[in-house]
Amino acid sequence: MPINVLMPALSPTMEKGNLAKWLKKEGDAIKSGDVIAEIETDKATMEVEAVDEGVLAKILVAEGTADVPVNELIALIAEEGEDPGSVQAPKGGAEAKTAPVEPKGTPDQNAAPDGAHASYARVDQAPEGAKPSGAAQPAGSGDRVFASPLARRIAKQEGVDLSAVKGSGPHGRVIQRDVQAAIEGGTAKAGAAAKPEAKSAPVPEKAAPKAAGGSAPAGLSLDQVKGFYEKGSFEEVPLDGMRKTIAKRLTEAMQVAPHFYLTVDCELDALMKLRETLNGSAGKDKDGKPLFKLSVNDFVIKAMGLALTRVPAANAVWAEDRILRFKHAEVGVAVAIDGGLFTPVIRKADQKTLSAISNEMKDFAGRARAKKLKPEEYQGGVTSVSNLGMFGIKHFTAVINPPQSSILAVGAGEKRVVVKDGQPTVAQVMTATLSCDHRVLDGALGAELIAAFKGLIENPMGMLV
Repeated sequence: MPINVLMPALSPTMEKGNLAKWLKKEGDAIKSGDVIAEIETDKATMEVEAVDEGVLAKILVAEGTADVPVNELIALIAEEGEDPGSVQAPKGGAEAKTAPVEPKGTPDQNAAPDGAHASYARVDQAPEGAKPSGAAQPAGSGDRVFASPLARRIAKQEGVDLSAVKGSGPHGRVIQRDVQAAIEGGTAKAGAAAKPEAKSAPVPEKAAPKAAGGSAPAGLSLDQVKGFYEKGSFEEVPLDGMRKTIAKRLTEAMQVAPHFYLTVDCELDALMKLRETLNGSAGKDKDGKPLFKLSVNDFVIKAMGLALTRVPAANAVWAEDRILRFKHAEVGVAVAIDGGLFTPVIRKADQKTLSAISNEMKDFAGRARAKKLKPEEYQGGVTSVSNLGMFGIKHFTAVINPPQSSILAVGAGEKRVVVKDGQPTVAQVMTATLSCDHRVLDGALGAELIAAFKGLIENPMGMLV
């Protein structure tokens, strides 16, 4: 019986994807872990790995096809001993061969009768427990490990047993940082058992609030909006996947998360002097280029990371019936690209040096503009930084990016007259506004967080110790 290759759910919120490219052709032998296709989501191009062995018998969705629903049948793999030429597409299209999904919580929900490979019904959202893989997996299989190609390569080089590594990627996928953590901890070398680790329950995506009668609140229709303007006075620009996602998530954020705002002015003179000193002391690489060049934003990221750990009650996110409080600070940074933005996350920003943050952000920004970030690099986070100072913006407020609980809006540094020791003087000042989710942060707690941030910005030597 052929193995179904389905459009995978590469992120918790993915509903459709574009089949950008097939990396295998019909008749090619497939091994577990082989990258067989590239899928474009709303924000990135991802590789899809096979989890079964065989021969790629039929490609059912051509490369270049857009808006393929998650769990749509896209190809068939002939198993060992099966004639690839005899494999036929299911009659009536991809849906004809799929089985109905049983109610959530049924013990053998993914079980396949008579030892056949499990199949999934076509659904609008990824089913609970779906794996980021190009093929369905047998029910109860415990010997397959879902891992990125880079994670597999590093594991092979370092002798790490992937089955003993706890995955932190989408749907439990093992990614690079998981393997590196296992290497550093020495818990997952081949033959060694990993220590058991508690895993937080996934945070369910928030649903948009319902209006009276049970339907979601609606805005003006396309025809209604167009009716306000003279025909021929405008051009219609269809929304791409990224803009649709941004519009949906941030609309929900404003409807669901009760925002309040706290603003402070931060003096930058000491920070600018320290930045100049540190950049002047940077070593050189073999080409004579500085090993790092710190920006003001690098100090802002570090200061937010340290502030979160100094105010641990603020280092948390809302999770419906509880609050998740974190041990380390995860700070997202808004990166503008054509048609939208990414918010890659600096993990453990409280522990990283300024130079490490600077180099990581340069890498993130470059790959963000090329749409090469992986979902695990821009998902999660506790807070974010949005800096519009380079555009001359003095002050603004930003919308929280769920499931995060705050976002810091940073304006431009400028010369202002301030009073010190009873005398007017000129200082370089930056305005920063913290948007807070009132479900997680009360006014006093938010004030404590932004005060800790201000203290670090105005006394930046504290970020070096």
